[in-house]
Amino acid sequence: MEAQPIPERTGGARTRQPSPPPSPPPPVAGPARGRGRTALLIAVAAVLGIVGGTATGYAVQAGRPPTPLPVLAQPGLAYPAKALPAGEKAKPLSAEEDNGIRTEGDLRELLIDRPAGTRKVAPDWLEDGWVSVRSYAHYFQGGGYAFSSALDNGLRRVAGTAWAGSGDRQGSVVLAQYRPSADTHATTALEWLPWGMIARSGSGNPVEGTAKGRYYVYDAGAGTPLRYRAYAAAHRGDVLVRVQLFDSRPIGEKDIRTLIEDQVERL
Repeated sequence: MEAQPIPERTGGARTRQPSPPPSPPPPVAGPARGRGRTALLIAVAAVLGIVGGTATGYAVQAGRPPTPLPVLAQPGLAYPAKALPAGEKAKPLSAEEDNGIRTEGDLRELLIDRPAGTRKVAPDWLEDGWVSVRSYAHYFQGGGYAFSSALDNGLRRVAGTAWAGSGDRQGSVVLAQYRPSADTHATTALEWLPWGMIARSGSGNPVEGTAKGRYYVYDAGAGTPLRYRAYAAAHRGDVLVRVQLFDSRPIGEKDIRTLIEDQVERL
C-alpha cells in the first residue's frame, strides 16, 4: 500500500480535509409513452395491408383470361359425347338411359307383382297403392317423431302393396322416394331393425346387386300368432325398398331374398 500523507499540524490542531463535492441530483423521468396507441396503429396497418393485398389480388385475377377446366378423368361421362353446333340442344335421355325418368312417373307401377297364389289385401296403412307419410312414419319408422323427421329429410311419396298367401303368410313391399337420394335412409332402415328381435343370421345377409341392402329372418317372436318374421331393406337411387313377411310357420331365407332382389332389379 502507498503511504498516506501525514497531515500537517498548525498551532497544534489537525488541518481538516476539504469535503467532497455534492452528488448531482438524479435525472427527472419524463412522461411514459402511450403503448396502447402504438399497438392500435400497428393493428390498423396490418388490417389495411390485408385488405389492400386482397383487393389487388382480385383485380389481378379479374384481368386474367379464364382457365379452362380439365377434362373428365373417366371417358364417356359427358353428354352429349361431342360438342353440338351452336343453337342445337341435346336430345333427352330415354328411360333405359336415365333411371330418374322411371321413378318420376307413377311409383306404384314399379312395385313387383304379388307372389303366385296370393291375394291382394288392403291394410289400414295402404290406400289405392299409396301410403301416407303419417302411416309410413308410424308403421315403418316408429312414432310421431318419425313423421316430422321424414318430411325434414326429403320424403316425397310412398307406394306399397300387401298380400296374403296360403295359411297365415302375409307380406308387403313399400317404396319410399326421397330427394335427392335414399342412401342415408337405407342405412337408417338397417340400423333400426323392426321388432327388437335377433335375426337368425345375426347381422343379416347382403342383397345381391346393392351396396347396403340386407335381409333378415327371425324365429319365434313372442306376443303374436305370426311369430315368424322376415325383413329386408335396400335402395336404388332415390327409392328405398322395405319388404316384410309374417307367418305362423318358419320363413325360408329364399322367400325374403327373392322378393327384395326382384324389387331392386325392377327399379
